[in-house]
Amino acid sequence: MLKREYKTMKNKNIAKKFLIIRLSSIGDIIQCMPTVDAIKNKYPNSEIHWIARKDMSSFLAMDKRIDKIWGFDRKEGFSGLIKLGKELKKENFDFIYDAHSNIRSNILRLILLPFYKKIFGLNPKFTLRSKERFKRILLFKFGINKFQWPFKGRESYLSPLKKWGFKDFSLHYDDWYFPDDYNKKFSDILSEDRLITLVPSANWEMKRWPVSHWKKLIEILPEYKFLILAGPTDDFCKDIEALAPSRVNNLAGRTSLLESCYIVSKSNIVVSADTGFMHAADLFKTKCFALIGPTAFGFPSGESVKVVSKNMPCSPCTKDGRGKCKQNVWQKCMVDIKPEDIAKEILSI
Repeated sequence: MLKREYKTMKNKNIAKKFLIIRLSSIGDIIQCMPTVDAIKNKYPNSEIHWIARKDMSSFLAMDKRIDKIWGFDRKEGFSGLIKLGKELKKENFDFIYDAHSNIRSNILRLILLPFYKKIFGLNPKFTLRSKERFKRILLFKFGINKFQWPFKGRESYLSPLKKWGFKDFSLHYDDWYFPDDYNKKFSDILSEDRLITLVPSANWEMKRWPVSHWKKLIEILPEYKFLILAGPTDDFCKDIEALAPSRVNNLAGRTSLLESCYIVSKSNIVVSADTGFMHAADLFKTKCFALIGPTAFGFPSGESVKVVSKNMPCSPCTKDGRGKCKQNVWQKCMVDIKPEDIAKEILSI
């Protein structure tokens, strides 16, 4: 027994070097971030590197346990990826986790894990998050669901680590880093007691709640104020703001990814479409209502986020919101989530 405990303590004190490959998108990167907890639970002294797309890498800095963030610029193309792979190879990683499994990550894998070294067992330890494409074909082409349901992204990112003997997936980290000036910059905005953060946007329109529903929610909660987080191209947020400009603060396009994460972390309640900041609320344990309709892989894992959805016979019909709606009422799975029901949920807490 003592010998086993000594061996466990010895393993924890070994400094191992890890590379996580998850290039995009915001929601997937956030769902993958608990991987850092799992690594630190087993190897507290480990050094962790992460490669992400340059335009999506900035908010990874909020996790101080990530020692180096590598930003890949898509504009540099194939040659830039080769160059980056050669730089990464110099780091001599002990463990490499491809959490993306796409063309770019496969190219990096060929550079970092050359075949001739594999023959002699000289490569770093490697694991891959499979996209289980055959199961996806069954689901979206034939309506046959072979996934564990509801599909929770966090668990799907942690599961491949079992190959390395990882067992402790408990999440205790809450020491998120944000620049000191954020508190001053957003203190007035976030000071309202009855403030609700709204995240009405999503990359694909089919998984957005109708604008009329957002406006109705604001209308039936006259004693509340609202804060909108969205991107610079989400002009429809101006229409939501116009309903009650004295109670709606539209920050669409006015905050960076890291600033938006900070606001979510400090929010009282978040009402969100199936998008990255819903997963941020899950990560920060912020109370959130997630409006999920056609998509298959956006379910949160934590207890702070409550999924609000309608059990449609055709759902899920898409992995990310692209495609055609099969119902006579377009986007019926989202239309049928009534603002009155969301208001009741808010008032109940």
